[in-house]
Amino acid sequence: MLHDLLSSAWEARVRSFGHDITFAYPARTAAVSLTGTECGLNCAHCGGHYLDNMISLEEARAWVLQGRAKSLLISGGCSPVGVVPFGSHAQQLEELAKTCRLNLHVGLVSEEEAASAGKMAGAVSFDFVGDDETIREVYGLDKTVADYVRSYEALCRHARVVPHICIGLRGGAISGERRALGILKQLGAPALVFLVLIPTPGTRFAGVEPPAPAAVAEILAEARLDFPETPIQLGCMRPGGRYRRTLDLLAVRAGVNTIVNPAPQARRLARYLGLVARRGEECCVL
Repeated sequence: MLHDLLSSAWEARVRSFGHDITFAYPARTAAVSLTGTECGLNCAHCGGHYLDNMISLEEARAWVLQGRAKSLLISGGCSPVGVVPFGSHAQQLEELAKTCRLNLHVGLVSEEEAASAGKMAGAVSFDFVGDDETIREVYGLDKTVADYVRSYEALCRHARVVPHICIGLRGGAISGERRALGILKQLGAPALVFLVLIPTPGTRFAGVEPPAPAAVAEILAEARLDFPETPIQLGCMRPGGRYRRTLDLLAVRAGVNTIVNPAPQARRLARYLGLVARRGEECCVL
């Protein structure tokens, strides 16, 4: 069954995109936390762990001036209601946007906050969740899928918004990913980014298993068929090692357009299949 699904997805990608593929190594995009290592949510899959490796806004300015960064991912910890506090840094961010491209990871927003994001963002990354229970269990938020839809629609009125779907977000289980894709098929999206749960030490999900690579590949292939003309990207947040080698091979066959930090085996498979690779040096959203 998976073989047939991958074959159909491959045919769809060749029809729409030919034989081009991008392998992204986003060393020229610096990840910025507006909140340092602080986060008001302590989500089950992150626990603030990924904030440790981000730089401050002040450091980011220096990196841009020195030519170390061509673009910035602006993120940080969320408030207890799920908002990254970019609004309190609006003036600095608008100034930075004059010298480099910004990818804003904003969380849930109001119409006013969406309009503010649109003034500075080259792109907006939006975590799109398609299951109410996942929202409560993972983020601890008293929100629903409808709240995510409202934020997404508000952002789309003011900026280029790329939805991100984390496969296996609910402790490794597939729970709302297909519903999220169904909603996005109705709403539209300029591109799709897929992530995969990483069981991270020190988090509540440290001991879970990520979804099987074959289960992830099924969703990628289904997305390729449902969004035949939409660029599909396999993002940087996914398990490494043997898992990544297996998944990346399947992702090439599933017809994705971009793989971030691909396994060498996937690069070789792409060549074997006749794909022509382009190298990216910034965040895949940009």
